[in-house]
Amino acid sequence: MTNADPQVVRDYYDYVDDEDYESLFALFAEDVTYERPGQSDLSGMAEFREFYLEDRPLEDGDHEVVDLVVDGDTVAVRGRFEGVQNGTAVSFGFADFHRFDDDGDIAERWTYTDRDEV
Repeated sequence: MTNADPQVVRDYYDYVDDEDYESLFALFAEDVTYERPGQSDLSGMAEFREFYLEDRPLEDGDHEVVDLVVDGDTVAVRGRFEGVQNGTAVSFGFADFHRFDDDGDIAERWTYTDRDEV
């Protein structure tokens, strides 16, 4: 049995796009880690909250999930983002991976894009 829930991952993108951060935070474990190659890793809910509430350079955008695959405790996503980054309109592809813990919370998250920062 797996705790990886593709609907939780779809909800994550809806919550980000709607700026419903409290609902978003409820999807993640308190000891969540978030890795974005080329950028600083985030460790723990305090850093994760600070990133989304104060430091995230992307805004006013929409995620489109193109492909979603569940494998064991992980949900992989390929998608597109269109929105604003640091005041400039952007559009780019991304690949995200979400690993769930035994409680059904997202414990680890990885994002890959061709952008310098996201």
